[in-house]
Amino acid sequence: MNPGSQATAAQPKAVHAPKKAALASWIGSAVEYYDFFIYGTAAALVFGKIFFPSIDPKLASIAAFATFGVAYIARPFGAFILGHVGDKFGRKKVLTFTLLLMGISTFLVGALPTYDQIGIASPIMLVVLRLLQGISASGEQAGANSMTLEHAPAHRRAFFTSFTLSGTQAGLILATLVYIPVSALPEDQLLAWGWRIPFFLSAVVVAVGVWVRRSLPETPVFEQEEKQHVTPKLPVVELFSHHAAAVLRVIFAALVSVVSTIFAVFTLSYAVNTMHLPRATMLTMLVLANVVALAAIPLWAILSDRIGRRPVFIIGALGSAALIWPYMWAIASADMTLIFTFGLLLSGVVYSAANGVWPALYGEMFDTRVRLSGMAIGTQIGFALGGFAPAISAALLGDGPTGWMPVALFTTATSVVAAVSAWSARETYNVPMEQLGKKLRAVAA
Repeated sequence: MNPGSQATAAQPKAVHAPKKAALASWIGSAVEYYDFFIYGTAAALVFGKIFFPSIDPKLASIAAFATFGVAYIARPFGAFILGHVGDKFGRKKVLTFTLLLMGISTFLVGALPTYDQIGIASPIMLVVLRLLQGISASGEQAGANSMTLEHAPAHRRAFFTSFTLSGTQAGLILATLVYIPVSALPEDQLLAWGWRIPFFLSAVVVAVGVWVRRSLPETPVFEQEEKQHVTPKLPVVELFSHHAAAVLRVIFAALVSVVSTIFAVFTLSYAVNTMHLPRATMLTMLVLANVVALAAIPLWAILSDRIGRRPVFIIGALGSAALIWPYMWAIASADMTLIFTFGLLLSGVVYSAANGVWPALYGEMFDTRVRLSGMAIGTQIGFALGGFAPAISAALLGDGPTGWMPVALFTTATSVVAAVSAWSARETYNVPMEQLGKKLRAVAA
């Protein structure tokens, strides 16, 4: 074969690899977060009643939300382990493992006996399986983001990495759509067997995800480091030796995730269980908000590729800090028109600005040698507060028509911290891949 034919044969692979990586990240994240989010919906609607039936309803709600949050305890620990594997042995190995672990854990949640059947052992097993879900999630987004970022064209990195978060939104849509008919079951059937259906369906969606990812190639920059034998022996040691400030920025910027869990989990419970609004109607609003986000996320990412990561992220964080107030006021007022209006604007449009660009913003803070570790550890520590935000909010919730205000204040405070952290970061949208995470005096100037 002559050199010209070799170049021709290599060209389709170079052209299609970014699209294939983006598609695999989208589908994998959708599968992974379908599993993750059906747990949150179940925690909001049924887990307090079937796993903690012997305590006060408000305490049962807090306990159910706490089981949702325990996954976020495991996520930082999982990030250290899976970050090491991804930076040492490759992104693809991490992405296969995370899908399988999430699928098995989620299926087993659906098979759990309830408290009335086996007593305290039931919630204990629930917590163990939720911890395994957390370990899985700790490596999924960082692995998928690293894979896509390192395959992406130079001036479209935010757009391509945004597919990971679009996949996350798709997973939430799928999880919510599955729960809409399930939640319409009579209460006794929902609590007896109906809640298990979405968990058993996870076996199907995980099989699809593994099939899609089976032929995904490793990233060119990681393969180059392997060939040159420069992959770090201990990525975490190198990360904290040379990139500690970047890790801290990611941790605080990741607090913007509080908006997501408050919106998808706590306000759903508040609307249904406190304000007694229709379950199906609130779930429909969540689906519509995420449909809007599917369109908004890549558009914000395209803007980020043109004007920078920081301004787009800050718009999303500060806009969410402001919009949580009218949204929760609308729920407290039981005004469905305003709930839909502010809900779609908050979660569908404005939060998508921060959500769509953080994969590029965070990933570009690190070089290839420690990228997966840096993203995984930084985000998962920051996401930990987001995971416990529903439980914290359930404890903060007061009585009466203004009882929601402490929750809104909590959400605003975390969003402002995230915006300030992003503002302190270096802008990297025009920095070449090989210079990311290194001294950028000439480029920054």
